[in-house]
Amino acid sequence: MKTICSILLMLSSYLPMEKNAPVAKLDLKKYSGTWYSLYSIPTIFDKGSRETTTRYTLNKDGFYDVLTTYKKPKDEKIYSRNSKMFPSDEGNNGELQAQFIWPIKVDYWIIELADDYSYVVVGHPDRKFLFIMSRSQTMPKKTHDEIISRCKAKGYEVAKLTAQFRG
Repeated sequence: MKTICSILLMLSSYLPMEKNAPVAKLDLKKYSGTWYSLYSIPTIFDKGSRETTTRYTLNKDGFYDVLTTYKKPKDEKIYSRNSKMFPSDEGNNGELQAQFIWPIKVDYWIIELADDYSYVVVGHPDRKFLFIMSRSQTMPKKTHDEIISRCKAKGYEVAKLTAQFRG
């Protein structure tokens, strides 16, 4: 029995994984505005934060000025930080780069986006982080479960997701 389980486990690692890629089309103006980070596998900058809200403002130079506000564990004070987000050279797909510290840029891929821009899923080419964000502080359970399932199929470690808002 152990041999059969080992073989099945080994074979499952060869099953095709859904492609982890940025969305093909992104309307930069529609993406602007406020997003609530509902669940995340955080970056080094986000570890321990909660109730994170990010506002993307498309500036005249074609990139976003980003204002992120958040609370730290056991602290009700609101903290903030500024960063920048740069669209790809094509400017119309979900492949962006975030810049928290000049001159370093980090890949920021929009891997899923609701048609009405009500939610977005942000990932990384190497699956290092994942953010499920919404225009509101809550999301229907069915939508959440479907997103989680698709992220898992793309190879993200969804068990590491943490909730940002308590609803």
